[in-house]
Amino acid sequence: MNLPPDLQGAFAAYERALASDDVAALDDAFAPGPDTLRGDADGLLVGHDAISAFRGTRGGITPRVLDRVEYRRLADDCWLIVATSRYQGGGTGLQTQVWQRSDGRWRITAAHVTGRTPSFDRSVWRTVGDPLYQGAFEGPLLGLRVAVKDVFAVRGYRIGAGNPVWLREAARERQHAPAVLDLLKGGASVRGLTRTDEFAYSIAGANPHYGTPANGALPGALPGGSSSGPATAVATGQADVGLGSDTAGSIRVPASYQGLWGLRTTHGLVPRQGMAPLAPSFDTVGWLTRDGATLEAVATWCLEDDAPLLPSRRVVPVEVLRLVEPATRESFEAWAAGTVEEIEVGPLDAWFEAFRVVQAAEAWRAHGTWIEAHPDAVGPGVRERFATARDVTAEQEALARAEVERLASVIRAIADDAVVVLPTTPGPAPARTASADELDRVRAATLRMTAVAGIGGLPALSVPLLRFPSPLGTAPVGVCFVGPRGSDLSLVRHARSLEGPA
Repeated sequence: MNLPPDLQGAFAAYERALASDDVAALDDAFAPGPDTLRGDADGLLVGHDAISAFRGTRGGITPRVLDRVEYRRLADDCWLIVATSRYQGGGTGLQTQVWQRSDGRWRITAAHVTGRTPSFDRSVWRTVGDPLYQGAFEGPLLGLRVAVKDVFAVRGYRIGAGNPVWLREAARERQHAPAVLDLLKGGASVRGLTRTDEFAYSIAGANPHYGTPANGALPGALPGGSSSGPATAVATGQADVGLGSDTAGSIRVPASYQGLWGLRTTHGLVPRQGMAPLAPSFDTVGWLTRDGATLEAVATWCLEDDAPLLPSRRVVPVEVLRLVEPATRESFEAWAAGTVEEIEVGPLDAWFEAFRVVQAAEAWRAHGTWIEAHPDAVGPGVRERFATARDVTAEQEALARAEVERLASVIRAIADDAVVVLPTTPGPAPARTASADELDRVRAATLRMTAVAGIGGLPALSVPLLRFPSPLGTAPVGVCFVGPRGSDLSLVRHARSLEGPA
């Protein structure tokens, strides 16, 4: 049976819209409503609105020509079309579509796309090997593949820090950073170097130069930054361990957004030599994994196994509960089920402001000279943050440092008496299409939460314990456990004892 002529016309119009990236025509080709489906290697999108939001951030497709088209009638006014294609520059792809006629119009109600296999995803990886560096041939980490955030020294490669001009001017590293070398000695291998937000000065995960990595848990959402590359590599199964840094949440946020385990270690516990700085008073090393067992293996190898016992009490700052989104609070309180006491830590604005000023002052000392010499090299968002950092006065910094010291004593005293437990982020990952104002709102709320552990220099572990509906689908949100200084391993082992359905 031949394809109906009007369906042939609709299919041809859809192909033309793909070739020209006519977003309006592509939106119109998909059936309206919440039941329309689109899937690809990054996951499943449900509903016309979610598909439309994804399409607005994708850009055009690689030029291609259809190679073969097959079709089958499924029912009255319902056809299946399967087509293969050949891409300019090599490679093949496949698309499967269900077309249905309603009100005299043919529209797609379900689609699946298999693109050509890339050599590697350049939004995730800067350099990748199989492996890039082989680890020891024995050890407790044998077989684990590590994605290294592009702020760490890897021998023979340059640190790129998320910026192509910085990368071009950097010198090749003569030796591995201790954090990299330690993993290699344990038997893990370096799979490659992964992307980061510019200079690690962001928590969204978007990079204007290299693109935005996919969210491995929530298609159409931001991945979280600045350890976006290693987080996505781990969440999508391209690596087992992400080696990252955390200044203001750069491990905890992508862990929360992508359903990962993410440990920010006690400040100063893991050597930071060979790591590009942002704000040394808060910069830490940490790891991302898909499961608690892998994180425990890494932490046990990399840290001394003399972690203090954790306090038996668990507490949550009421200021955090007031700040998070309603669905997050509801899910967290259902998970906690009366096992967590509420305490007060004071207005979170004060924590954020003290943290922000000190971080900005140190970021400008670390990179200000380079930024002034390359004013057009840095993308929006980070550029504005550096502009603000430039204007921090010595008096402002001194006052903020005094406040940081005061607040550090507050949170350390609390953590010595109880494990601090809180949602890692205010809510699920924002959509990639979220407005600048929305992202600024999310960033401000997130930093008010993450600054608490940062100011204390305390270990903070995000565990994927919460899941609930979001506009993009069922989404993860982490629960963050904050313990006394040096209690990193105990935090991991405590959280592992809680593993189970949220």
